[in-house]
Amino acid sequence: MSIDIDPLCDAPGLTITDHIENTQFELYTDRPVTPRPSPVEDHYFPVDASVTVETGSIEIPRIAVVETRSSDGALLARGDDLTMPAGEYHLGIDPAPTKLYSHFESGFSVTTTDRTTRIDLETPTEVTLGFRSLHQRPAGTITTPTDPESLMDAISHLGSALQTTSPERSFPTLRGHPPLIEPGTEFHVPDRIERPESGVRIVVPPSYRDVYPVVPLAYYFAAEVVPGSAARIEGDGWVHSLEPDVERRAAEALRQSFHFDCIARTEGFYPVDLHERETTVADLDWAALYEAPLAERLGAYLEVPFERIEPELPRWTLTTDVRPDPNNVEALPFVAGELSIVRSPETVTPADTGPGGGIGFLRAPDPGPAEFVRGGTGVGGGSDPGSGPEPGDGPDLGGDPTRRGAGPRGADAPGDHGAALGSAEFVRPDPVETVEHAWVGDGVPLDANKATLDAYRRRLETGAVEQSRISVLVVCNDEQMREEGKVSELYGLRDMVQFDIEVRHDLTRAEMREALAADVDFLHYVGHVDDRGMQCTDDYLDLTREDLQVSVSAFLLNACQSYEQGEALIHRGSRGGIVTLSDVANSPATKLGRIVARLMNSGFNLRTALHVAKRELLTGHQYIVVGDGATTICQSRSGIAIVVDIEPDGSAWNFTMSAYPNGPYGVGTMYSPTIEGISENYAVPSDARIGGISSEQLTGLLQLETLPVFYEDELHWSDELLPL
Repeated sequence: MSIDIDPLCDAPGLTITDHIENTQFELYTDRPVTPRPSPVEDHYFPVDASVTVETGSIEIPRIAVVETRSSDGALLARGDDLTMPAGEYHLGIDPAPTKLYSHFESGFSVTTTDRTTRIDLETPTEVTLGFRSLHQRPAGTITTPTDPESLMDAISHLGSALQTTSPERSFPTLRGHPPLIEPGTEFHVPDRIERPESGVRIVVPPSYRDVYPVVPLAYYFAAEVVPGSAARIEGDGWVHSLEPDVERRAAEALRQSFHFDCIARTEGFYPVDLHERETTVADLDWAALYEAPLAERLGAYLEVPFERIEPELPRWTLTTDVRPDPNNVEALPFVAGELSIVRSPETVTPADTGPGGGIGFLRAPDPGPAEFVRGGTGVGGGSDPGSGPEPGDGPDLGGDPTRRGAGPRGADAPGDHGAALGSAEFVRPDPVETVEHAWVGDGVPLDANKATLDAYRRRLETGAVEQSRISVLVVCNDEQMREEGKVSELYGLRDMVQFDIEVRHDLTRAEMREALAADVDFLHYVGHVDDRGMQCTDDYLDLTREDLQVSVSAFLLNACQSYEQGEALIHRGSRGGIVTLSDVANSPATKLGRIVARLMNSGFNLRTALHVAKRELLTGHQYIVVGDGATTICQSRSGIAIVVDIEPDGSAWNFTMSAYPNGPYGVGTMYSPTIEGISENYAVPSDARIGGISSEQLTGLLQLETLPVFYEDELHWSDELLPL
């Protein structure tokens, strides 16, 4: 079973462990309980595991919203402070690391403190508790020839994963993972994969360049994709043109329709106060649209000029560049499942490397007389400390091996090892307007996540783990970098999440091989890397050539030019990691390592963690994510990843909470800042911007969870800023 439910050892209550998502949490009762298995059918919503206990109260160590439904599923109440009379109820408690439901017959009340939510029953009674993993798996694999017209038939079935065609499919838990696509000589769709009849059709020319950008639309609209000369979306009695720029127009249609679905769903099972509904300029009949068929609803949405509502749309999270190559078709379901904007660039600007260890704005800072870089080479890097590209800068590694202080300390490598990535094909993708950027195809992208099919597939691996604790291994292979080795103190700073943290120094080749083969959730490597591999005490270990067993799930290789070694880890079994494209000076590398450690510990995924680090450090642009950028090592306390910006406003504060999709809490997740007096809800990726809150209100929020906070344009942590 993917979910274990066990009695607590040191308090009355239960421990719930989800082995698929590697999450664990506790809930408390007013007396010791012995869970008895119960039918999953006892719950209104589907669950993976169900138990019954006798208790007078249920308490979870987080602030949650309790949805109260009658026996037929009708929503009766929703909130964190309510009282209900005697009756039969189904409760949903959100957020929690799994979907959490309860069923009982009793009157009850819900109260919250600054850190907990408690449900008190009128009298002790039997309570049935249900848990569903937030993990999602595809229903099967579609086999298809890879010519564009056959591929159109395949992506026309991506919408089969939708659990509804109502506006509620804007909730991530009701979308489902699209079926996989596999190249083959004949077209075949398993019987269990059935596309809903949405009434939506997408017409595009039969070329990869035109088909790839509409893949997320085919999924979200459950649309049939057919060949035609003029790109357009069609419904019963309406046509929406995608000309003259399919990429741009498809992205606009996705953002606009999703935004309106989040508003329309407030007319259904979740009639909440939603910020997006209160602020939209669109004058639509939301109640009628909620009841309308998908095609009719979409036609009404797209009648609203995009330019009119663009200012109210949140900044989308992810753009994925998928090169127009048949070899990339297997990545399409994963990209669609993320609701990523898709571009398909036929040409791309190359970024040539040179002999000095950097590429344009990726040139390493001058380490200075008392500084060193993390390469195992005798060649230092590049430009002025913290400098970025100037207008007219071309691809240039710069670098002067004779410059004072440019050479690394503690490394004996000869100077001709300075261009470990010199043979790699660097590409410079066009800038994106989204927060994050991924790249699928040949080449090493500057400032984007190099996504790979191997890493995407590992999202779906669901083998049971032997332990519920999260394992972090910090390896420091250079004495001068011991300061970063102290990041071990930053992992495990979490309530309710158990970490096993090990720090190892000065590993030999054999010991490094052993470390890579260990069942480790996150490897934080601090040391030297060059084209000979990772420097060990007795020699170099080249991951690109060695026959290695790799069981490390995610990693940070905080060393010079570690891209190729990190890419090798992905090919050999890792899911995702952060690597460097150039030489990195020790001090900023140490700072970035500490930032990433705290963010990963707080439940951020790799891509968002690096985004936050780049806001703080210009040198963060020397790093990219390889593999699956959505990889996390644990779940954040809030589910979503949260970054807070604050600025003083007289005696009050202006506050912005930026919410990023994260794991099962994807685009469309609903959230509300836990600030006294604020009850408005928001849909990810909308930012919550609230002005004029008091120091007491802000302090109350920052005490709930350790959050990254930008104050006066610098990154802090909420526990460091208190008291305000």
